[in-house]
Amino acid sequence: MTSPLVTILDDEPAIREMLAEALAEAGFRTLSFGRATEFEAALRRATPDVCLVDLGLPDRDGLTLVHRLALEQGATVIIISGRAQVQDRVTGLELGADDYIIKPFDPAEVVARIRARLRGRARAATSSDTARFNGWTAHFDRYMLEDDTGAETAFSHAEGEVLRLFLESPKRLISRTHMQESLGGAAGESFDRAMDVRISRLRTKLREDPKNPRLIKTIYGAGYIFLGDVNWG
Repeated sequence: MTSPLVTILDDEPAIREMLAEALAEAGFRTLSFGRATEFEAALRRATPDVCLVDLGLPDRDGLTLVHRLALEQGATVIIISGRAQVQDRVTGLELGADDYIIKPFDPAEVVARIRARLRGRARAATSSDTARFNGWTAHFDRYMLEDDTGAETAFSHAEGEVLRLFLESPKRLISRTHMQESLGGAAGESFDRAMDVRISRLRTKLREDPKNPRLIKTIYGAGYIFLGDVNWG
């Protein structure tokens, strides 16, 4: 069985070397890049399982790259950045990143976060790729929502994680703690705000009334309940 491939995009050679060594010891294959142009060229030849992306790149805005990777390619993206402000973390997660790790970090933490993300994808891979609910069809294999007329709207991998969590547990309370444990990432304000944004975007794509959503209900102080009737397969 081929080992998972992790790409490392960071303009600091020491960080690339440190991460590549830790990942190799953990059994991963790696490709390292110092510039976004080199990284994007490599994507045309290989499909990584996880992309580690620094935001402070010399030739490209890292946030724009994260958004494209998450939305257009459905890649698992983990930001590694020295930007420690809550708003920076929230923005990265809003744009579709699956996780955000602040420099300086312990390489073992990065390995653990990667493994958590891959376990989540493995669980999803054993489930059906299609769910139907209340006039909608979610295609998780290509990150598309389809309405009853056939019109399609793309969603990011991160949004898809939240949607799958709801669809796998309809009409049951999903607490913030359960979301954090299921989806990974560090608990705290940035995670909570990122979840709020992803749920808001899902509601928009499902054409929900923001003042009175029919499908994704907020239970204040407790979590969320998905009220749709779901059929998988």
